[in-house]
Amino acid sequence: MAGVGSLAHHPGAGAVVLFSGEVRDNNQGRAVTFLEYEAYVPLAASMIAEILATAKQRWSLHAAIAQHRVGKVAAGDTAVVVVTASAHRSEAYAANRYIIDRIKHETPIWKCEHYADGTKEWGNNCNCHAVTGDVSKHIYEHDR
Repeated sequence: MAGVGSLAHHPGAGAVVLFSGEVRDNNQGRAVTFLEYEAYVPLAASMIAEILATAKQRWSLHAAIAQHRVGKVAAGDTAVVVVTASAHRSEAYAANRYIIDRIKHETPIWKCEHYADGTKEWGNNCNCHAVTGDVSKHIYEHDR
């Protein structure tokens, strides 16, 4: 994922926002050693491209870039990045949040958390239901 941010530089952009999704070493009180991501890459890439295109149009972005890793990702490593560039920071921030929320909640990427005790748990890329109690409600919807 190195160099992704440099692709977003544009002479008309007064703001470049970078979101880096990192793998935590814990989740809901359990020690996490690594995550394993699986996806049907052609479908996931197509969906991410659609999300980026929608964001670029909605916020008049100069650039919108997103990459999500698949395979094993160690605690402390980066799993996903989103970079947005626009004339002003408010649009770059709003678009960045929109992109990562849609990627996490709509893109078919599955996550397996591997715990320090040797157990593992599969789920989709979103585990908001563990907090909200409803699979159709996401944490980010409560922030707005």
